[in-house]
Amino acid sequence: MSVDYRVVVNHGWRGWLRNEVTRYLHKLGREIQNDAERLAPVKTGRLRASMYHEVNRGELRVGVRHVDYWMTVEYGSGPHIITPKNAKALYWPGARHPVAKVNHPGTPAQPFLRPALYRRRGGR
Repeated sequence: MSVDYRVVVNHGWRGWLRNEVTRYLHKLGREIQNDAERLAPVKTGRLRASMYHEVNRGELRVGVRHVDYWMTVEYGSGPHIITPKNAKALYWPGARHPVAKVNHPGTPAQPFLRPALYRRRGGR
C-alpha cells in the first residue's frame, strides 16, 4: 500500500493575501478611530468629526484632518502669553474691557489618539 500527497500552489494567493490584509487593516482602523472618537473631549464636535482612517498599499493611517488644535488637546500646553494678531487689543464677550495680552495658565493634556492606538486588541 502506498500514499501520495500533492501540494498545488494557488497562483492567486498573493491577491487573496493582499485582500485579507486590507480587510483586516480596515477593521483595525475603524476600531482605533472609534476609540479615539469616544475618548476625545467634545465641545463643538469638530475634533471628533475630523477623525479618519484609511488603508493604502498595506499601510493604515488613523488621524485628524483640518483641526489645528488637535495637538494641544492630545499633549496639552504650558503657560503662555496670548497677544492680538490683527488688532491692537483682545476682547471677548464677558470681558470688562479690551486687553493688550492674556497670561494663559496652560491646558492639561486630554489624550485620545495615543490611548486608542495603544489599546490591546484581541490576539494574545
